[in-house]
Amino acid sequence: MTTALITGSTAGIGAAFARRLAADGHDLVLVARDTARLREQATELHDRHGIEAEVLTADLAQDAGIEAVAARLGDRRSPVDLLINNAGFANRGRYLDVPMADELRMVKVHIEAVLRLTSAASEAMRERGRGGIVNVASVAAFVPRGTYGASKAWVVQFTQGAAQVLAGTGVRLMALAPGLVRTEFHERAGMGTDNIPGWMWLDADKLVAAALADLARGKTLSIPDPRYKALMGLAKMAPRALVGGITSRTGRRYGPR
Repeated sequence: MTTALITGSTAGIGAAFARRLAADGHDLVLVARDTARLREQATELHDRHGIEAEVLTADLAQDAGIEAVAARLGDRRSPVDLLINNAGFANRGRYLDVPMADELRMVKVHIEAVLRLTSAASEAMRERGRGGIVNVASVAAFVPRGTYGASKAWVVQFTQGAAQVLAGTGVRLMALAPGLVRTEFHERAGMGTDNIPGWMWLDADKLVAAALADLARGKTLSIPDPRYKALMGLAKMAPRALVGGITSRTGRRYGPR
């Protein structure tokens, strides 16, 4: 039986990955900051699907948290076959309105943690000649939209570059770039969502199913919805200055209230 490690597993896309992978018979290593929620999740998934669910409490905004997860990924006696780097968050406010400490915390979680955990997993997987890594980015990676978008753009570029380096080793890497998903993400950031059009929302379980199918097909980038694929295609063809102006106005219209 294979084992998957999921960061940010207790809510949103991470929880959807946990449900799907448990249903498919994978043992799990569940990673988040809230021990009580992790234990509740582990018990539920074990009881429902008969899989083993290990709990690892870690804050990926801290070196100690990153090191703990990296050590688990590097454990050759109990190998991890699939890594889902999902942990992340958004800051409320535009550039220069957000405290620098919060911006640096985002960089720590979205970039440094992803780099270190991907590297730890890749080394162990390359030795075994098999494994998969999904780094969760966002469609915000493809538009000029502050620190959040920039950090997710890094995730996409890094993942696709690493996938090229590891081609032929049996280790697959893929960046997942979803659009808006109904999760706790916006609530935690203090962002109102009542003014966001219904057509923009994605279902987390369907998103995960599409992402895992894309990983199995060997894709290095997954935008798992035709609506967002079309929007990103238009964004690529439009001048950057125009896209930046539109996303800035959209952020003020549909962003934090």
